[in-house]
Amino acid sequence: MTENANPSADYHPAIRRASSYPISSAVVSGIFVFLDGLWFLMSGAAVYSYYIGGNLWSADLYPAAVCFVWLVALFLFRYSGLYRFNAVMAPFGNLAQIVVSCATAFLFLMAVFFSLKVSGEISRVWTFSYATTALTGIFVTRVIGYFVISHLANIGVFARNVLIVGGGRQAERLLEQLEKEKPRFNNVIGVFDDRHARIGPSVAGVPVLGNLSEMMRYVRANRVDDIIVTLPWNADERLLSIISRLRELPANIHLGSDLVGFRFPYRPSPNHFIGIPMMQVVKTPLSGWNIVVKWLEDRVLSALLIVLFAPILAAVALAIRLESPGPVIFRQKRYGYNNEVFHIYKFRSMYHGEVPVKTVQATKDDPRITRVGRFIRRTSLDELPQLFNVLFGDMSLVGPRPHAVDHNEEYGAIIKGYFGRHRVKPGITGWAQVNGLRGETDTLEKMEARVRYDTYYAENWSLLFDLQILARTAVVGFVNKNAY
Repeated sequence: MTENANPSADYHPAIRRASSYPISSAVVSGIFVFLDGLWFLMSGAAVYSYYIGGNLWSADLYPAAVCFVWLVALFLFRYSGLYRFNAVMAPFGNLAQIVVSCATAFLFLMAVFFSLKVSGEISRVWTFSYATTALTGIFVTRVIGYFVISHLANIGVFARNVLIVGGGRQAERLLEQLEKEKPRFNNVIGVFDDRHARIGPSVAGVPVLGNLSEMMRYVRANRVDDIIVTLPWNADERLLSIISRLRELPANIHLGSDLVGFRFPYRPSPNHFIGIPMMQVVKTPLSGWNIVVKWLEDRVLSALLIVLFAPILAAVALAIRLESPGPVIFRQKRYGYNNEVFHIYKFRSMYHGEVPVKTVQATKDDPRITRVGRFIRRTSLDELPQLFNVLFGDMSLVGPRPHAVDHNEEYGAIIKGYFGRHRVKPGITGWAQVNGLRGETDTLEKMEARVRYDTYYAENWSLLFDLQILARTAVVGFVNKNAY
């Protein structure tokens, strides 16, 4: 918001496709874990039904045999690296490893049969047919999955939007490597460099879109998944300065290899940058399966809480309506995830009147606050309508509290790293709030302390962390002496 930018760099037509989803190596690997496990269970049951007849799960030893193979095989697949992204995307190259892992699982099964002296009770035809069917099904599934994912990547459905920082020789080598990538998981949008006037309109055919300040605004206007910094490693102070600024953005930050890194054989990394030498220095907390977990947490819990608090919502709405004229719900613009503006919902706690141009925080004994408003602010009941913000996807149950737009711009200009709190969705409650930083922020020190807690949460998110904050909110968060 305080960064100056070239308007032409605000939006790129290749970035926001309605049907574009950033591919996640963790999610793809997880899907194949599920499919492999399903094949081991289903093929055992199908072969039993075909050769022996009846229901596998009502037999004596067969269900235990299938479950044993299922667990051992998945362990061996994981141990052998068959769920690394580069292995999933190379089914033919890893066929031998798949065969060895499957064979080992069934050899373990037969060893257990012999040691328990029950080998005569298990059909050998079933065992070998089960092994053949499971192996064939898993390999065919991986081949089909490879072609489907590759096709979706090449047409841009599964693709990650990537920006490059730096326009020197390192950037050229990196772009040459990415150009050879098959399938095209990474959609390189452009290059940003503070010396863009000297490096020309493009680097290795990729357009130069501006300097670092312009890139900050660019990322806040578009979906960007990864940023790769391609600067000489001996420029350590400059690297630290750039990465410190980039930490505020909701994108993974990677440090591209120094030129020497392109001269040695490189073992492919287990992510979407297959075979490209680089290291990840900043990881977005909500990526891969974490996005799914957070989405389910917010939607399920917010829906349950709306139902649970429905009588209270109705009672508060009636009390506000009876005490003073005006709308029951107060709507205000706030900055949310990646500085996107949304309307936050609250129960109106002040007398209805003209909205001031500049937001003025409520203070103790504020004459603008009604009697009902004083009670619902002190007990946090005024925040309950934000459950609908969560249900609609603008907010999360847990996250940094969203500030008024003018406060955001004011503090963003004077607090270093302030916008790092926007790497996750804003929340109804947050790590700062359960640590006593709720209510009026009448000093710069208070806001800086709140920002420290918010950025810590944004960089260390986990489901358990969220549950801890929700539990503490339930115990101490509803009544607060700092809430006016």
